[in-house]
Amino acid sequence: MNQVLESMESKEIVNSEAMYRQIIEYSVETIIIHLDHKILYINQAGADFLKGKKDEIIGGDVLSIFNVEEKAMIRERIKQGMDGKKGATQLIEQSIIRFDGSQVDIELYCHPVQYGNKKAIQSVLRDITVRKETEKMLQDRQKLASIGQIAAGIAHEVKNPLTSVKGFLQLLKESNSHPYLFTMENELEKAIDTLQNLLQVSKPNLHEEPIIQIDLCKELNSLMLLFQEKLYNIEIKMDVRDCDKHIFGKKNLYLKAFFNLMKNAIEAMPFKGTLRIEHYFQDDYVHVKISDTGVGIPKEKMNLLGTPFFSSKTDGTGLGLTQVFTTINNHNGQIAVNSVVNQGTTFHLKLPQNPGGM
Repeated sequence: MNQVLESMESKEIVNSEAMYRQIIEYSVETIIIHLDHKILYINQAGADFLKGKKDEIIGGDVLSIFNVEEKAMIRERIKQGMDGKKGATQLIEQSIIRFDGSQVDIELYCHPVQYGNKKAIQSVLRDITVRKETEKMLQDRQKLASIGQIAAGIAHEVKNPLTSVKGFLQLLKESNSHPYLFTMENELEKAIDTLQNLLQVSKPNLHEEPIIQIDLCKELNSLMLLFQEKLYNIEIKMDVRDCDKHIFGKKNLYLKAFFNLMKNAIEAMPFKGTLRIEHYFQDDYVHVKISDTGVGIPKEKMNLLGTPFFSSKTDGTGLGLTQVFTTINNHNGQIAVNSVVNQGTTFHLKLPQNPGGM
């Protein structure tokens, strides 16, 4: 009788484990079951997400996907899960390294499970890359808005007295034609123009310009003609595809943004180099990449891009890039920058076909 009961219990365990495997196998989340850090099981969605093969992942060390500095914390969290401590089941955010070497942000929680006749740990990983990118985009927009408000206030307060000084300087010229006065007036005019540009990028009057359909392929080619005299030592590579995909937006603001990016790319290659412009459609966005083989931007200065008066050029104001970032953000687009010193810089713009909400 006991043998029959044991056989029935064993059969129930096998059936229960098979059902459990079937449920998690078809889950869209990454599910890993491990014991003493050894991976006992991973579902197909998990293997795909980690860019590996199931049979190669199973048997490996679950800690191998975490950064070295995080392994001790993850090890302690797994131990808490095995001990049944409540804190182990709370969500945490981490970066992991997939089997192809790429790094990705994930959300993770662990809890104990009965796997066969063993107590193990089930870890669930969720890809939060899109959420992180969205949060960063919102933070960048808030930062730009705050900077714009501060910059506009300063520019307005400084421009008024400078305009008064300019008026008195013109009166002085009428009674004294000293050449220094002409030099002073020219320099003062430059300062006022800079402040006017700052006011424009800080608080652009978007309502004056209507939203229209824009053929970016056509406009990118037209913009290149404006730089003909500066391109004698630069090779141009145009890779424009999907030209039937147009965008809607403020045309003049877009053209000014692309002009600023092209101008910066050309000026980053003072002797010779290659300027590459790409246009293609992917994932419901029109993508534009503007790349140069110039001086590049140091890694520690990348976060300052788009900030007024930050520029890697000795005579630059940084307002050109401020206008670029402001325009792309106002059109609900995304902008990413990749740069290596002495190798070049790429600006990658993802533009929605219709920038709803403007």
